[in-house]
Amino acid sequence: MIATGKKVKDHKVTITNGEEHKLSSFVGKKGLIVYFYPRDSTPGCTKEACSFRDNHSKLKRMGYGVVGVSLDSVKSHQKFAEKQELNFPLIADESREVSEAFGTYGEKKMYGKTFMGLVRSTFVLDEKLKVLIAYEKVKVDGHVDQIIADIKNIKAQK
Repeated sequence: MIATGKKVKDHKVTITNGEEHKLSSFVGKKGLIVYFYPRDSTPGCTKEACSFRDNHSKLKRMGYGVVGVSLDSVKSHQKFAEKQELNFPLIADESREVSEAFGTYGEKKMYGKTFMGLVRSTFVLDEKLKVLIAYEKVKVDGHVDQIIADIKNIKAQK
């Protein structure tokens, strides 16, 4: 995983509506939250996306943009975003370029089997795409609340 303090490359990405943008175009006044999730429309990923959706206005007021990243296609993202009424873009990382750059594509274990896939992870970046906080092997319940608390701590330390 990319380490805290490291700057992230400003990747060109394809989002939910099929448009290409630079990652930096989603940065808020203070920074950007980039969360990686395994698959559209699965129970844990849906719960996580809805938590970001429900807290999006709070995160935006705090100065942070939000983007979700998975290896799913634009078409899959469109269905998922529409069904869940997501209010932030999803990045279709079918080439794994962004996931590999962040170090979130790797070995996973489920039901006794080992396979390669996207490890649920989240990164809080500053306005220049430097990693402020990295969360590895995220548990969905309470995750967004933890991010909000950690951002407030960063703010308090400045």
